[in-house]
Amino acid sequence: MKNSLKTLGLSLLLFSTSAFAQNNYVSEVWVSDQGDGTYKNPVLYADYSDPDACRVGDDYYMTSSSFNCLPGLQILHSKDLVNWTIIGAAVPHALPPYTTPERPEHGNRVWAPAIRHHNGEFYIFWGDPDQGAFMVKAKDAAGPWSEPVLVKAGKGIIDTCPLWDEDGKVYMVYAYAGSRAGMKSVITICELNEDATKAITPGRIIFDGHEAHQTCEGPKFFKRDGYYYIFHPAGGVATGWQVVLRSKNVYGPYEEKIVLAQGDTNINGPHQGAWVDTQTGEDWFLHFQDVGAYGRIVHLQPMKWVDGWPVIGNDKNGDGCGEPVLTYKKPNVGKTYPITTPQESDEFNDIVLGPQWQWHANTNEMWHYAAGDKGFLRLYSYPVVEDYKSLWDVPNLLLQKTPSDNFTATMKLTFSPDKRYTGERTGLVVMGLDYAGLILENTPEGLVLSQVDCKKADKGKTEVVNATLPLKDNTIYLRVKFSYNGEKLNGGDGTDLKVICDFSYSLNGKKFVSIGTPFQAKEGKWIGAKVGTFCTRPAIKTNDGGWADIDWFRITKNK
Repeated sequence: MKNSLKTLGLSLLLFSTSAFAQNNYVSEVWVSDQGDGTYKNPVLYADYSDPDACRVGDDYYMTSSSFNCLPGLQILHSKDLVNWTIIGAAVPHALPPYTTPERPEHGNRVWAPAIRHHNGEFYIFWGDPDQGAFMVKAKDAAGPWSEPVLVKAGKGIIDTCPLWDEDGKVYMVYAYAGSRAGMKSVITICELNEDATKAITPGRIIFDGHEAHQTCEGPKFFKRDGYYYIFHPAGGVATGWQVVLRSKNVYGPYEEKIVLAQGDTNINGPHQGAWVDTQTGEDWFLHFQDVGAYGRIVHLQPMKWVDGWPVIGNDKNGDGCGEPVLTYKKPNVGKTYPITTPQESDEFNDIVLGPQWQWHANTNEMWHYAAGDKGFLRLYSYPVVEDYKSLWDVPNLLLQKTPSDNFTATMKLTFSPDKRYTGERTGLVVMGLDYAGLILENTPEGLVLSQVDCKKADKGKTEVVNATLPLKDNTIYLRVKFSYNGEKLNGGDGTDLKVICDFSYSLNGKKFVSIGTPFQAKEGKWIGAKVGTFCTRPAIKTNDGGWADIDWFRITKNK
């Protein structure tokens, strides 16, 4: 197992290098940089949940929660905090324990990471709610990264962040997941050994948020002008606010202050993120906003220090608590850099997967062949589990984040099922707690295209077929259009956006025909809805199977 991990790790290092070379990608559907020295929020209209970032020289690096999706801990790079590109992933293949990839660990694994740079090395810490605090490190943010090290074992330990103090001591701040630990709303600190690989003291609770800051979590640790600062969110993912604690002593007591809240804006729950400074002395704060089916999108807020406290966003009344800005002057980083956005469309002309793609579980090298020299990606059919109910149970979903509120995803594929048996499937899927898609299946009557949906897939429900069409040709174009017109389902906390997906197909790539019924997209387990493809076969013992060749996958504006 370890040898295969090392081999795949090398190939994914190539993937990282290739990704870095593609840093001039510009989205058709969302660009934050307005080209006039200003930007609009969100800077990333995609599900980079619980973002954290650091600056090294003239470069900014960001990572985010990846939960069950692999490669995990995608690394984004920027020169100005507005224009970002994906350069790699810190966990390219698998998360411990390295079990067979039979089922996704929906909502588990990688929670709220922190990325730091210390003594020439990058570190990423994160909490696995079922195992404890993990760490990886690298000389280069693009990789290769070390194998994950369990720094502190413990059920419910999440949202970890290190701090290297001036006296050589190393500390780690973290929170607890109530679903695992049986308690939440407290912030804890422990001491680590010199190389930050192991906790050497028990954790000590240094802040209790039960009375004023319920669900305090996601702490980030800093030191400035003799004060220890802990930035942490509270109040819930969709409805909360940003708190900052400060103390002259690492273990407290800590003063507290709310420094960012929704105010009169429509940016619900602005919190949990990263304080970064620029080379020119400016301060900025990256945070997320939960928008339901689109996930947790990333905003950039101006920040300043007043009387030893950070003020984030626009402080209209001067009380020290700001509210989010929608547009603002770009950070002053001393230079102007080209517009770039995270990669989306893929022509599959490379010999490694593009960095925007993630599987839904620990990966298997037999799932795909990146035939860039031939101009396609081949997905081999992989057996579903014996108690399969729906695509919710499938690990080899190849998906990417939704990149905007309104966009169209189109793919061209050629399906070559094994003729010895029936039941192999491929297609285009929009995946969440509910999902829908266009599915090609080889049946006893031949190839059939179906538009399906599955409500409450996370609860074990099965697919409903809304329309079917027999196919003579095994090459087809599949399309889904995401539309959000500002309508909310019930005017609630901001996460109840009515996002409608309309499906269509084409036999020639020119004329598209609607099929099936509109689908209301829904988020996944702690992640936004994702869009992509797959290839499966029944849970029967067979010697080899068929495949699907994906010629291209394109993200374009709605027409």
